Amino acid sequence: MIPAARSAAFIKLADGKHISNHKVVVAEVIQTTNYTYLHVKENDSLKWLAVPSMQASSGDIYYYSEGLPMQQFESKELHRTFDLVLFLGGVSTVPITDNKPNPHAQAGAPGANQAYTRKATPDAKKEIKMDVPAGCITIADLLASKEKYNGKTVRIKGQVTKYSPEIMDKNWIHIQDGTESNGKFDLTITSAAKVKTGDVLIFEGKIALNKDFGFGYLFEVLMEDGVAK
Repeated sequence: MIPAARSAAFIKLADGKHISNHKVVVAEVIQTTNYTYLHVKENDSLKWLAVPSMQASSGDIYYYSEGLPMQQFESKELHRTFDLVLFLGGVSTVPITDNKPNPHAQAGAPGANQAYTRKATPDAKKEIKMDVPAGCITIADLLASKEKYNGKTVRIKGQVTKYSPEIMDKNWIHIQDGTESNGKFDLTITSAAKVKTGDVLIFEGKIALNKDFGFGYLFEVLMEDGVAK
């Protein structure tokens, strides 16, 4: 973990926990297909932040908490290697003062506190109907019996609802198949496959439970190294 910048304010929450609160001013904006890269100034230092695609301009002021630092990060789309990029689930236009949902959250923040816990929170459930090929299980099957499938290789057919490439040397894919279990309907997959939102594919990979990548990237159920069929 990189040390918190000197300008970070540490705020004590009602539950006794603390969050760091960084204030930055945007100096430069680079847009790519899936991410917005923000070159920001915090006190006298410059740094690069990466967030899901958003509208931003030079001079904008944002706040964020902890992120995932990636050293020598290569953006193949930009044909550029950054010495260090801090990946965030989102930024806020107001200081972060509690752990409640913030209406000022920006950049596709998926949950409470501007996504700074970044648990695998999916987009809205989509109306999807599809067949279940022989040898496949549904997302509902997996989520309802996740312990049964822990450590096992499964095949699931689904529609790509979100695609985030080149994070921690992997592409991150969310799929839905129209089924759900206890209100959960999304499966996250790490993969070398390059896909597009809307693609309907069969993915085969090993299931892992409670996978924690640090910095709040916690996945209750994850398919690792999924191969697209």
